[in-house]
Amino acid sequence: MKRSIFPYFTLVGCLVFFYLPLLVVVIGSFNNSRFGGAWRGFTWKYYAQLLADKEIWVCLENTIIIACASTVTCMVLGTLAAFALHRYHDKLQFFHNTLVYTPLVVPEILMGMSLLLFFVAMGVGLGMGTIFIGHVTFCISYVAMTVLGRLQDFDFTLIDAARDLGASSWTATRKILLPLIAPGIIAGGLLAFTLSLDDFVVTFFVSGTGSKTLPIYIYSSIKHGSPTKINALSTILLAVTFVGALISRMVGNYTDGRFKV
Repeated sequence: MKRSIFPYFTLVGCLVFFYLPLLVVVIGSFNNSRFGGAWRGFTWKYYAQLLADKEIWVCLENTIIIACASTVTCMVLGTLAAFALHRYHDKLQFFHNTLVYTPLVVPEILMGMSLLLFFVAMGVGLGMGTIFIGHVTFCISYVAMTVLGRLQDFDFTLIDAARDLGASSWTATRKILLPLIAPGIIAGGLLAFTLSLDDFVVTFFVSGTGSKTLPIYIYSSIKHGSPTKINALSTILLAVTFVGALISRMVGNYTDGRFKV
């Protein structure tokens, strides 16, 4: 029977759909035109302007600080929430699950507006602290659900066996439970870090003066500044992402003292 070529066209179409816009951004970063559009010649000046822009490095520092702080907090609180949801079953369990699931389905614009109204009502000044609270609010659910899935496959008889052999509750948790569910905790933490790093909607509502993050900077630069410089920034971020993915792939395939393709 003749094999259909439709899957190949589908694959090519998907690759073009995903990667052609990225290629356009990369090419546009070298375009000697302030607003992009027509090709005006090759130039490196927008990369030089990007490196000389002090504001962008402050925004990048704010973004990384908030992402790291919210990730660590979400890993701790999300793991505790997942353990509580898995371990305890009572009449309020449905309500507890609903509270954890809600941030996953609530639109970000609604969450951002709600947080802004809450902070204003409480008289809290907007800044790095409010951004941190906002990111923890919507990231903790992702960590909790990821760890909860890991706990559902965990054999708790291992904990019982450790306790029978004389281990304390803390020792059994530290040496058995945490190492075995660590992949779920790390996966949830990486997901929270990624979501926090590129969040715009919630950050837009809860950020204040002097607390601009990289997504906010990119938005304001595209709207009122130089889109071509943002193309240069996007190209650098793409390069860092691809190099990181390549290193991760190589490390994952490193066995017996050599790399496997």
